[in-house]
Amino acid sequence: LVAEQRLDGERTAEMLVLTSVAMADAFISCWHEKFSWSLVRPVTYIRRAIDPRWHTLISTPPFPEYTAGHAVQSGAAAGALTALFGDRPFADSTHVSIGRPVRRFASFRAAADEAARSRLYGGLHYPVSLKNGTAQGDCIARKVVERIKTRASE
Repeated sequence: LVAEQRLDGERTAEMLVLTSVAMADAFISCWHEKFSWSLVRPVTYIRRAIDPRWHTLISTPPFPEYTAGHAVQSGAAAGALTALFGDRPFADSTHVSIGRPVRRFASFRAAADEAARSRLYGGLHYPVSLKNGTAQGDCIARKVVERIKTRASE
């Protein structure tokens, strides 16, 4: 985004600060929810009720399921970036240097939703944890953007 939008140092710092604070607050909120609800992960439920030999596609972390951390983080980042740049398409060229193609997304929210869905496909979360997690992150981002004032945003 810095190169694409030709951001100066002040605007780049604003983007990094608002996004980082939103994501840091999102981590705190997410972990509070995880240990408030202490919901079992799909692997635990499936092994108890359906198939004791079932395995997830990726390793299951040793902490509660709800809300989904990747969803909360992605929702927070998407919320902050949308507040700064609007609801717009963007290109992610992060991995071009290692031979991966540029990824194009219709919006920051679309990228956040994809990141959240990856945890469903991996067998780590229930759909409601993803939906509520991205909403949780977005809410946090709105509060951060509302409360942190920068010279670039004035």
